[in-house]
Amino acid sequence: MNEITAFWGEWLRPSAGLPTVQWSLLLALAAAAGHLVQRHLAMPKVVGYSAIGAIAGLAGFPGAAWPLEGIGLFLLELGVSVVLFETAGRIALRWFRHNPMVLLQSLLEAALTYAAVYFTLRWFDVRPSVADALALVAIASSPAVLSRVFGDMRAAGPVTERVIVLATLGALYALMLVAGRASLMHSEETRMLALLFPVAVVLGISVVVGAGLALVLRTALRFMSPTSENTSILLLTAIAAGTALASHFGGSAPLAALLAGLLLKQLNPRPWAWPRQLGTAASLLVMLSFVLVSVVAAQADWNPAVAGLVLALVAARGLAKVFGLLLANPGSGTSWKQALMTGAAMSPMSSLALLLVAEFTSASPSLGPRIASIALPAILLVEVLGAILATFVIQRAGEGSRPEPSAGIQANGVQRA
Repeated sequence: MNEITAFWGEWLRPSAGLPTVQWSLLLALAAAAGHLVQRHLAMPKVVGYSAIGAIAGLAGFPGAAWPLEGIGLFLLELGVSVVLFETAGRIALRWFRHNPMVLLQSLLEAALTYAAVYFTLRWFDVRPSVADALALVAIASSPAVLSRVFGDMRAAGPVTERVIVLATLGALYALMLVAGRASLMHSEETRMLALLFPVAVVLGISVVVGAGLALVLRTALRFMSPTSENTSILLLTAIAAGTALASHFGGSAPLAALLAGLLLKQLNPRPWAWPRQLGTAASLLVMLSFVLVSVVAAQADWNPAVAGLVLALVAARGLAKVFGLLLANPGSGTSWKQALMTGAAMSPMSSLALLLVAEFTSASPSLGPRIASIALPAILLVEVLGAILATFVIQRAGEGSRPEPSAGIQANGVQRA
């Protein structure tokens, strides 16, 4: 691929640069592959996106060098922020007053996931700080993959809603803990008490930015139509501005967007049509994040030694999520079968996990490559297999139809007829 790129560079000089042409063609192929995978194999579109990204990465695609930085990192942050804003905007906090066991399920699932992955990797003699970082990344499921899968299937029901809520809460925990842990990467300190101050700083800044974003959007929605294209533009640009500000002041951009969505939901209890509002531009951002994850992960150093660690991490993580939800299931409002399905559906990792790994890599140039060498193949594996498993689970739960192409507008991974 490098030879082809050099040949192009001799005669093709577009105003936006050769990388723009490369990414445009890659995204066009990914969109076509996603459609074909869904139409002919009844699989989620994300499988097609990931396949094209992985093929490009293995072929040496030069447009996504690791570690991510600059515009690539910003677009990844923006895509994750948009998804977390939308999923958090579906959560009514008053629901937890009536069903506090959901919070216990979330906390227990996250704690067991961390412990299972950490001690599994330590059993394989992985360095404590590396095992700790990977265990924190493993807490996060992928709201982006889950939203895309559930949107393609038009899924609705207790398992679907519980998965989205738990994945969003897991993202909240992971973003706070990783931000705090990244600031301590220079030491081998892994005690949770040592994370309190850096976590408080990141959370405080993110709360301020998120509250400002929510208030701006709340004010705008008082006089703007929820279905207007101008509302879509306002939402995207406001989230983009919040993303840049949160990162600049030392907060977490995705965390600020998540908190903004939560707060805006409390200020506006009635449901908003976020997918229609966010528009096709948000859908393109989310698809870009899937392709970017696959391109970067496919370029990782794949070898037999790492493969064993990746499989061990994925297995420990999957079992911990299921057992965590089963242990706290009594009184949570779901049956044992539904809890089992919920745990299985929470297996995907994608852009959020890649962003967390990028944070560790930026914080520690010495440990970052070792963390990435294990995390990147694991992310690519569960991005694809997790999407397929989530599709199967929702079909078994009877909450979604067979994924079919639709002429409806797609936004933020959610499809509307």
